[in-house]
Amino acid sequence: MVTDPIADFLTRIRNAQMATHRIVEIPASKLKKRITEILYDKGYILKYKFEEDTKQGVIKIALKYDPLTKEPAIKEIQRISRPGLRQYSKPEDFKRVKNGLGVAIISTSKGVMTDKEAKAQNVGGEVVCFIY
Repeated sequence: MVTDPIADFLTRIRNAQMATHRIVEIPASKLKKRITEILYDKGYILKYKFEEDTKQGVIKIALKYDPLTKEPAIKEIQRISRPGLRQYSKPEDFKRVKNGLGVAIISTSKGVMTDKEAKAQNVGGEVVCFIY
C-alpha cells in the first residue's frame, strides 16, 4: 500500500530515467493523468497512453532523452506538498522554479495546472511538485 501515490509517480519517472528506460508504467488516477498531460504539454515526455484494466488503469509514459547526449529531458522532479506537510500558496506568492525555466504543478479549485496558468487565472492552491 502506497501512502503517497504522487511521490510514487514522480519516483517511478525519476528511477526509469536513471536506468535510461524508454517507457515507464504507472498505476493511474485522475491527478496522475493530469500531471502526465502537463508534462507532455511542456515537452518533458515524448508521449503517453492511458490504458484501462480491471482495477484502476495504467499510464504508459514514453520518456524523452536528448538524441546526442542521451540526457533525460527532466533534469529534476521534486515533490513539494506531501501528506504530512501540505504546502499551499497564493498566486502572488508562487516561487519561480529554476529562474522561470522549470514548472510548478498546482492543484487548484479550477483543476490541476501549471504555476503560470494559475497566476493568469488568479487562483492559488496546493503546490504538488516542481519539474525542471
